[in-house]
Amino acid sequence: MAATIGVAAEVYYSLELLRGNRVPTHLHTWRSAVAGRTGADTLPLTSLVPTRGPGLDLLALTGDVPSLDHAVDNLLHAPVSQLRREIECLDFRPGQLPWARRVAEGDRDALRELAKALRACHRLTVEPYWDRGRSELVALSTRSANLMLEGGVDLLLRSICAPLVRWRPPVLDAPYPRRVDVHLQGRGLIITPTVFSKHPVSFLWDPLDTAQPPRLTVPALRRPLTGTEAAESDGATVRNLESLLGRTRAAALRVTAEGCTTSELARRLDVTAAAASQHATVLRDTGLITTSRRGGSVLHLITPLGLALLRTGALTQP
Repeated sequence: MAATIGVAAEVYYSLELLRGNRVPTHLHTWRSAVAGRTGADTLPLTSLVPTRGPGLDLLALTGDVPSLDHAVDNLLHAPVSQLRREIECLDFRPGQLPWARRVAEGDRDALRELAKALRACHRLTVEPYWDRGRSELVALSTRSANLMLEGGVDLLLRSICAPLVRWRPPVLDAPYPRRVDVHLQGRGLIITPTVFSKHPVSFLWDPLDTAQPPRLTVPALRRPLTGTEAAESDGATVRNLESLLGRTRAAALRVTAEGCTTSELARRLDVTAAAASQHATVLRDTGLITTSRRGGSVLHLITPLGLALLRTGALTQP
């Protein structure tokens, strides 16, 4: 169970929703507030939303990292072969083709413009709404963990977006543009919650990459998405939080709200990796964050209790 599909993918999904005709009910308020506000600063990315067919796979280019800085760094260092593969099959308006070709060839200036536009789109379509979106992601992860404890993988798979997804052991039926059998062959399946996906459920599978496990994306939102002020903007809340946890540990909790590895936590706090690990251990032992292994590193993510504390500065159950 992934914590997020990644900040860059969420940004791109939000642009697809703005371009499309049909939007899920819980995103109507969000779309009304955002529609028509894109401009020249967002154009390098919005121009890469094709007129029809599949869109740009920013998940493949940036990874599922929750940090925008990390996503931008991955984009700027994406291999040219991967850029070509992701862009050359897309259906653009004729006027956008020269720009798309520059990106596909890995032109450094074009990539920097694209990264700048990614940040601009994030500020417009995702950042003002992420407090609520993040809450829903955490809540879904918690519900999934409880299902695993109650009935294992079988109950979890039977509970995911039925009837769109059907678990008939050992086969999981999920939406895909055409009928295809995918054999996991020991790779596993990543179930990934999303906030802005235009599809209620989607199956992401790369037939040319047999090493990566497929992903099943599921919607995290259960309530209308509205803009909220982040807790850290409330000075009294920040002071209460720092009085309770200490300044550095309070900052660590805020960082884990976006999801981070130990090395990322150390960099954001400007402390050693050992000190960051110690702060994470204390937060985990008090139930404010969870820690899970991710390749050669570990991922720290805030819990509903930690998120409630971040919002209010007091230890109350969410």
